Amino acid sequence: MTTWLRKNRGELLLFSAFALVMTTGLRQPVLSTLQRGLLATGLWRATPPERLAAAPRAQFASERTYPLSLPLTTLDGRPADLGQFRGKVVLVNLWASWCPPCLAEMPGLQALYQKVDTSKVAFVLISLDANQNKARALLKRKHYTMPVFFPTAELPAPFQTSSIPYTVILTPEGRVADRHNGMADYDTPEFKAALERLAN
Repeated sequence: MTTWLRKNRGELLLFSAFALVMTTGLRQPVLSTLQRGLLATGLWRATPPERLAAAPRAQFASERTYPLSLPLTTLDGRPADLGQFRGKVVLVNLWASWCPPCLAEMPGLQALYQKVDTSKVAFVLISLDANQNKARALLKRKHYTMPVFFPTAELPAPFQTSSIPYTVILTPEGRVADRHNGMADYDTPEFKAALERLAN
């Protein structure tokens, strides 16, 4: 037995380290760091949304009508709704503090948020955390300044998804320009330019 242990010491150490990571609080930060490294390779870049053809004016009852309603609350508990962003391109991102791929893409979302003209492009990050304090603590610890909300009702289409992270890009009129399921790197010049084109 001792000989076998000596011969397989490297594999045993690797297995022990893996077991330690997967069964303790290290799991989430280690996995999100590894996934952030994968995003850095450039293989998971988000495909920039394309400009949609102009919608027929008859599609909406009036210029003030926004086709999507999504009741939300802000981090400090104030009521909000997706309709308040009418007239802007809106990047809606569904995430949770317990989701390693969500955490892997958040630094890129934060970097993009700091580069866009927020008078034309709005970010609406929706935390699906059952314990909202965990989301608040993560945002504070990571110094994220993106607007984060909590849903106050069941998510309507087009925001229903079976997995997160999930991102939906909306035109200023509230039409879906693009959707992305899974983690991606949004902090690219091409993606920023595409959001700006949608805004104009």
